[in-house]
Amino acid sequence: MLQSESNWRFIETETIFNDEITGNAQNISPVIKELLLQRGITSIKEAGEFLNPQLKYLHNPLLIHSMKKAVERINQAIESGEKILVYGDYDADGVTSTTLLLKTLKELNASCDFYIPNRFTEGYGPNEAAFKWAKSAGFDLIITVDSGIAAINEAKVAKGLDIDLIITDHHEIQEEIPEAYAVIHPKCSPEYPFKELAGVGVAFKLAECLLGYFPEHLLDLVAIGTVADMVPLVNENRVLVYYGLEQLTKTNRAGLVALKQQCNLDGRVSEEDIGFLIGPRLNAVGRLQDADLAVDLLMTEDREEALLLAEDVQQINKERQQIVSNIAKEAEKMVEPGQDVIVVAKEGWNVGVLGIVASRLVKKFNRPAIVMALNEDTSSAKGSARSIPNFNLFENCMAVKDLFTHFGGHSQAAGLSLPIENIRSLSESLNRLIREQLKSEDYKPILEVNKQLNIPEVNEALVEEIDQLAPFGMANPKPLFCIKSKAKDIRQLGHLKNHLKIQFKYENYLLEGIGFGLGELYAHISETASISVVGELNINEWNGNRKPQVVIKDLQIDDWQIFDHRGKRNTDLAPYFERNNRNVIISNQPIDIPETNTDLEQINYLTNIQDINQTDALYLFDLPPDMSNLKQIIEHLKPTQIHLCFYIEKSTYLATFPSRDDFKWLYAQLMKRKSIDLNNELQLIMDTKGWTKENIIFMSKVFLELKFVNIDKGVLTLNPTPQKNDLKASTLYQNRLNQADMEKQLYYSTIDELHRLFASFMSLETTKEEVVNGL
Repeated sequence: MLQSESNWRFIETETIFNDEITGNAQNISPVIKELLLQRGITSIKEAGEFLNPQLKYLHNPLLIHSMKKAVERINQAIESGEKILVYGDYDADGVTSTTLLLKTLKELNASCDFYIPNRFTEGYGPNEAAFKWAKSAGFDLIITVDSGIAAINEAKVAKGLDIDLIITDHHEIQEEIPEAYAVIHPKCSPEYPFKELAGVGVAFKLAECLLGYFPEHLLDLVAIGTVADMVPLVNENRVLVYYGLEQLTKTNRAGLVALKQQCNLDGRVSEEDIGFLIGPRLNAVGRLQDADLAVDLLMTEDREEALLLAEDVQQINKERQQIVSNIAKEAEKMVEPGQDVIVVAKEGWNVGVLGIVASRLVKKFNRPAIVMALNEDTSSAKGSARSIPNFNLFENCMAVKDLFTHFGGHSQAAGLSLPIENIRSLSESLNRLIREQLKSEDYKPILEVNKQLNIPEVNEALVEEIDQLAPFGMANPKPLFCIKSKAKDIRQLGHLKNHLKIQFKYENYLLEGIGFGLGELYAHISETASISVVGELNINEWNGNRKPQVVIKDLQIDDWQIFDHRGKRNTDLAPYFERNNRNVIISNQPIDIPETNTDLEQINYLTNIQDINQTDALYLFDLPPDMSNLKQIIEHLKPTQIHLCFYIEKSTYLATFPSRDDFKWLYAQLMKRKSIDLNNELQLIMDTKGWTKENIIFMSKVFLELKFVNIDKGVLTLNPTPQKNDLKASTLYQNRLNQADMEKQLYYSTIDELHRLFASFMSLETTKEEVVNGL
């Protein structure tokens, strides 16, 4: 048995579209139809629009409240030569929004520049000092992108400075809306049908109105910002990203060409390339320094400059990765046992990466995590929080809001600051709240599984069908499938052996699975196990060969397992000890056991098994005296893992066993000669009969036990009054037969034969008679 890391939730779905009776759904495959229904797409019309995104499905940007007013004011500023400041943000969405609007304004010959606040000295969003600087620099119009909807005070400052402020944003609206010249925000626009545009999407709508045409050449920037900001990839976002990826694939934008080279991207660019390669690099700049470098990279038209800027971005990203790695290692060591909400803080940590560190802690410990940097000079702590699905971080932190200096976020992520003296109270309060609300199983992450598949169903055509649902992202996740099968081959990959490769086999069908970061599970999967995996399907292309594979996200084994360590002198059992709550070892000799935090007990076959509790894992170092003894132990302990750790230096089973004729010959010699002096005649007998020394001594001891002979200092003499006994009456004889039989059944049988044998002990698979016949 091997438990999954996540709870698997199989999605139930309707079977037909609402209009299927009157419409034509024949061109939609059953699998795609099922996946669309699971996504809330309930009609053939909606399905057609989803599967075939068209630019004509985009909404009229003038439906956004105040759009016309904002466009007129910007055009007026351009005509009169007023200086326009684009006020951006330091993440990928903010950087692409800033670039997109700057490109638009420059195309219109506007006098413009940009400003992005420093994450460390200014924080997120507009601030009074920046606006005062803008006024002194001669800017009469400020346009925010990806920020500003919470800038209540800053809007008043702008008005007092005689600066017209146009806010374009997509973040959650507050109770009060800033008194700006214009607020362009989908959620402030009752007539606008789609509310979930990214900041760069809102900026694109403004650009479209300013330019007077649909600026398809800007869609590469829209795709990057939209995917990186993890907004729902449905409706307009799906269309924008779908065509944005095409634009990004063929882009001539010098900065993006150079950045793609740094990412080793050649050919079609996918949403995953943005999420894992392009987005993190652009985000890294603002995490460690001013984000201006990222805007400069995207703005430049000089290819040589772009190469240099892209190299700088690459180095910053490497530095960011190292900083994250170092802080994460420190933070993991600081996690206290029993913490259900992890709260860690330390002076010197980089505030810009603490959100990433918190996410890593959540993934490793399946607990909400708050990670903060301490500032002893101000006696304050500042950081980020991430949560698990079943714990609403925002609501629970609002329950103790008096502890914070600043707090903002949503159910799964937040930013915060508070006095250092309040950290302990925060930890105690949140741990109390989570224990009141959640049970132990609620901490496990959830995997939404779309469908169970059989191996013959997985082929290249199915993967291509699923790709019709791309681009994948929030609200349109890549489908997850469950596959259950026995493994033909299991291996570890990578120089750290931290990845897992499994080849599944069903009849003549093969399917390969790759589990990134799952290499540690290798030791916990036996070769006889039936494995259930949940993962994504894709095409693995290598040396011109294409074949489907499953990218494993999680796996489990429902049945008990048998692990074969036979014939190995020093098997490392520590990984098994650590993963199981209770372990029982059967051995007559002391076993060198590493330190472990789990319950571990060593017994032998003479132990009263009724005094021993059930166990997760049973380790057999010694062969049992007989099979009934082992059967009793397994029936009582009910292990989910059985480890065969037998090691035999001299095999009884493989050694020649004296026949009845051999015993007769030796006894006849004694009858004839009255005595045999083994001290002098042992070698002669060995040469004459081809027997081993051990067998001659063994037969002599059997005769002695049966009182056929007397032995004195190596001389065998006949007992003048021998008792009539069969050889089988000898305990020594029987023990050797039993030893040979135990070796045959437990040491030299195949693992499949042993699996059937132990299954019969646990009444799981077959009858005892079938097992014995099999052996």
